[in-house]
Amino acid sequence: MNSTWVKHAISEINADYQRSADTHLIRLALPAFPGIQLYLKDESTHPTGSLKHRLARSLFLYGLCNGWINENTTIIESSSGSTAVSEAYFARLLGLPFIAVMPSCTAKRKIEQIEFYGGRCHFVQSACEIYEASEMLARELNGHYMDQFTYAERATDWRGNNNIADSIFRQMTHEPNPEPSWVVMSAGTGGTSATIGRYIRCQGYNTQLMVVDPQNSVFHDYWQTRDTSLRSPTGSKIEGIGRPRVEPSFIPDVVDEMLRVPDAASVATALWLEDQLGRKVGASTGTNMWGALQLATRMRDEGRSGSIVTLLCDSGERYLDTYYNPEWVASNIGEIAPWQAELAAMMKS
Repeated sequence: MNSTWVKHAISEINADYQRSADTHLIRLALPAFPGIQLYLKDESTHPTGSLKHRLARSLFLYGLCNGWINENTTIIESSSGSTAVSEAYFARLLGLPFIAVMPSCTAKRKIEQIEFYGGRCHFVQSACEIYEASEMLARELNGHYMDQFTYAERATDWRGNNNIADSIFRQMTHEPNPEPSWVVMSAGTGGTSATIGRYIRCQGYNTQLMVVDPQNSVFHDYWQTRDTSLRSPTGSKIEGIGRPRVEPSFIPDVVDEMLRVPDAASVATALWLEDQLGRKVGASTGTNMWGALQLATRMRDEGRSGSIVTLLCDSGERYLDTYYNPEWVASNIGEIAPWQAELAAMMKS
């Protein structure tokens, strides 16, 4: 192990972090919910355009400090796209080869971004195949399989140190209800929900954590049953979230409530958010916001005030060929009009 190179690599990553400002917290103006404030933590403003920039940075530092990555290591990752984009960025920063193992249905824009950062893509037919293919490539190339689904919850310092939870609560300090009633988060690896849930408990907040889960994901059923053998025969159609198996980084005991969100509701809410924000967001953000709106409706019906924070995970510009293509939506997601009508009804109440 070349300790000089490792020190240089860690210094490069830390310098990159210092060049990046914190992400914005956007307050939505929703008159239909008096006394209830909804906020979006905008993770699309990271250099690689998504929440996964934080995870990729943490995973590289974790691998470097554990002695798993050196100046000759090929980096391999299994991903539905966004983590791979961010890891390709950091691999290029350190001059390392990068291979993303991903389903062949991954959004074209994400593939282009991985290649822009010098990475290459290894495609498999199903999301269920990415794990074995990644392990095989790592063995064949004597590389390092980053394995975000195992290490996401342990690579990030959840106690503070400007993690995403610490950032949210600092930014909420001067808001009308500075301690959120709820934080709403979808799960891909489970690392971010683990970070937020642990931080809330460590700091003694009364905030509750809701995790929203798309169709074809086992996280919701696992949270109810604790059955680690659960499997889904198909992968999630909401890129970046939901898993066909129980991932080691998903920590169910830090989650207060879970909600399964229909894919059509996720897409309808993403399109609705475009009208609220004046820009496109990914479907996983639609999943998050659908959950936040269900909680806001519950609070309104119960006559309670308070704040709800959720995440804007990435930009919708990555999904022009899919979630923002009506023909693709009709063929792959189904009818979204009933969900759009339900959103309209919520805003009229």
